[in-house]
Amino acid sequence: MKTEKVKDRILRAASDLFYKQGFNSTGINQIIAEADIAIGSLYNHFSSKNELLKAYLIKEELEWFKGFEEQSAQLLSPKDKLAALVKYRKKLQDSTNFAGCHFIKIISEVGDSNPEVSDFVKKHKQKQKDLIKEFVAQIQSADVEEMTETIFLLLEGALVISTVDKNTKGFDQAKKIIQGLLS
Repeated sequence: MKTEKVKDRILRAASDLFYKQGFNSTGINQIIAEADIAIGSLYNHFSSKNELLKAYLIKEELEWFKGFEEQSAQLLSPKDKLAALVKYRKKLQDSTNFAGCHFIKIISEVGDSNPEVSDFVKKHKQKQKDLIKEFVAQIQSADVEEMTETIFLLLEGALVISTVDKNTKGFDQAKKIIQGLLS
């Protein structure tokens, strides 16, 4: 078994804590304890808690898009890829026990007090919209922007409803609506 690198262990521990209890509620000492490292090890890899937060967001974004790519790589049809996107978002929500979106949680916590983080989250959500737009543009030529916004809002709304209701029914409804819109 390969030993986890110290930097990866720190990032894993911080990621788990940031997601489960929030950035502001997570202290450096707790991260150090969870990662089972010395304080110096943390600062050898990350200059501050904010640097660790940035690394967390980058890691989550890379995993998000890699996960979707793996799930949809064999699909050719843009309609199938959109359906796979709904399924992927549903799977992510289910796998976190309906805890919500990493990015929404962070931006709702830090807001505009950390412009670098809020800009990162906005760009991440824009990348998701761009992905939807890519599929929509392959399906139809008219109203691509409006349809992209509608599908994005349906998925984000399904995420919120799923978090509140602790089930994935909102994603099933969003999928039906999207299919109806694109038929």
